[in-house]
Amino acid sequence: MKKMKIFTVGGTIDKIYFDAQSEYEVGSPTIEKMLERFKVYFDYSITSLFRKDSLEMTDEDRNLIFKSVSECDASHILITHGTDTMTHTARALSEIPGKTIVLTGSLLPAHFKDSDAEFNIGSALGAMWSADPGVYIAMNGFIFSWRDVYKDRSEMQFRQRS
Repeated sequence: MKKMKIFTVGGTIDKIYFDAQSEYEVGSPTIEKMLERFKVYFDYSITSLFRKDSLEMTDEDRNLIFKSVSECDASHILITHGTDTMTHTARALSEIPGKTIVLTGSLLPAHFKDSDAEFNIGSALGAMWSADPGVYIAMNGFIFSWRDVYKDRSEMQFRQRS
């Protein structure tokens, strides 16, 4: 049976809205409930490293992610992450050999009806089991090498570098 490790660090995918007077805040990881609904048949474990908007992430946070992924005995790693600095974290993880690491997130919170979260998680899972070892970003129906992608904020999409 295939096994994978999932690390969550926050981002829009896990944001929740408390009430009309509140702003969005990063809540509990949503991926576990998604995987239960998907009825996946692989083994996985989930570790929440922290709950931050990716714009608030620090080098220390990226070092914690690097250490956690490096020391993990799984060869297949999925990381749910905020989209604004996902490429920075992917670059930091690129020094880890022999693992297939896929980062994904969403542009709208997973709790929203029109969220891209489930689509991106599904794409990330497909990449996880089929890609060679390396670091990838799964967004907008594409699987990008960490070197070849950027977030186009004006279009709210990830795009291939030319």
